[in-house]
Amino acid sequence: MTKLPLTHPSISRRTALQAGAIGMLGMGTNHLDALRTMAAPGHEYPGGGTAKSCIYIFLSGGLAQHESFDLKPDAPDDVRGDFKPASTATPGIQISEHLPELAKRSEKWAIVRSLTHPTNGHTLGHFFMLTGRSEAPPGFRGDRMARPTDWPSISSIVGDRLPARNNNLPPAIVLPERLVHWSGGVIPGAYGGLMGRSRDPFFIEASPYGDPMWRGAYPEYTFPNQAKKPPKDPDARVYQAPNLKLPHGMTSGRFKGRLGLLDSIDQQRRDLERSATVQGYDAQRERVVSMLVDPKVRRAFDVTSASPKMQERYGANSFGWSLMMAYRLVEAGVNLVQVNLGNNETWDTHGNAFHRLKNKLFPPTERALCALLDDLEANGMLDETLIVIGGEFGRTPKLSTLTESFTEPGRDHWGAVQSIFMAGGGIRGGTVVGSSDKIGGYPASDPQKPDNMAATIYHLLGIPSTAAWYDEQNRPHQVYHGGPIRGLL
Repeated sequence: MTKLPLTHPSISRRTALQAGAIGMLGMGTNHLDALRTMAAPGHEYPGGGTAKSCIYIFLSGGLAQHESFDLKPDAPDDVRGDFKPASTATPGIQISEHLPELAKRSEKWAIVRSLTHPTNGHTLGHFFMLTGRSEAPPGFRGDRMARPTDWPSISSIVGDRLPARNNNLPPAIVLPERLVHWSGGVIPGAYGGLMGRSRDPFFIEASPYGDPMWRGAYPEYTFPNQAKKPPKDPDARVYQAPNLKLPHGMTSGRFKGRLGLLDSIDQQRRDLERSATVQGYDAQRERVVSMLVDPKVRRAFDVTSASPKMQERYGANSFGWSLMMAYRLVEAGVNLVQVNLGNNETWDTHGNAFHRLKNKLFPPTERALCALLDDLEANGMLDETLIVIGGEFGRTPKLSTLTESFTEPGRDHWGAVQSIFMAGGGIRGGTVVGSSDKIGGYPASDPQKPDNMAATIYHLLGIPSTAAWYDEQNRPHQVYHGGPIRGLL
């Protein structure tokens, strides 16, 4: 893949006047020191990736490493848990007994067992893992609101730094819904932040919010959040991809023709002074129009009408449909697709953890993930499609029971260590990087940060280590804040 040069975007006269020409042209250049350092020979990462796309699967709530990819069979009873480790197709690598199909495909994937960051909080944990930064920006409040002073998300940076492969699709898409908290509010980290709203990824709202006390892959695998708050009917939630059908009797040619007058009027308006909100609206309008007239794009979204065989392989549920859509979108040319598997912190297994993981969470996730891996490989796309799976943190070594809400034990929040999954896109399969200590509480070897995870994504996608993104004042900021995870490459 051709590496992108470090270039500065064009600056309009109006923008220069707004920002102050002197400042734009060099006054206050302290921010350039870090960029010069990153450009030094010792900070360049040789090689680059072969990946064209990335699917970032986010498990909101925090995946328990002890029950998934880093079991501790020799730990004390109050740490070990109910699940047993099982061998994979790769000698020496074991994962949960309840991920048997994934175990058969171990030569395709790698595990990092030593990712760490300094928070046990949901909001800040989401922010670290979605932005690839293990420190908060100045003035970060940690509440459930995205702000223009936030770091940009990994999806926003990839969408901005890589050229679009399909002009009828946004370069970065988040599906099937925004990450929200069951008590209300949007969890920050998935937006453009300092890059501006025009650099937000494109959000596909395929899943109406519904009753926030329901979690899991509906309609087959729903479960209540807490026993003390009985939720309403789970069938109230409906998975519906965007309706991209043209009006009845309207061909794509006629549809484009009808836009002529509208475009003429819009051009006059574009010549006027406009706000950033209006500019953002224009961009969204153009994307929607392009989607409407592209059959391949319409097919990518129409997952609930896929063949019975396809739905059987992925699963006729929100997890399966979402990963099927992700597959079709990267096939159609999207650079990065963030898939939120479970809203309202579905993976926050404080209680009834073993039942929920075994019967509600692992089955739809493993089924859809294995179908995704198989389809990418069968169509020659696995080597050029990077898959990353992580949550906002891991879970505590020690089991506990919140008796007021659950009848069985679970684990609390734990940012000190978690396991992340990576496959395809140049990742060396059949690999384990790093380790945790005997009880899975802290990294024991080769600790990695969200910054390293993000750098791995950027590197494999061919974004050079000297690259920069620009905020709304056209100030450059370095893309990399750590090096790629070498053991994966």
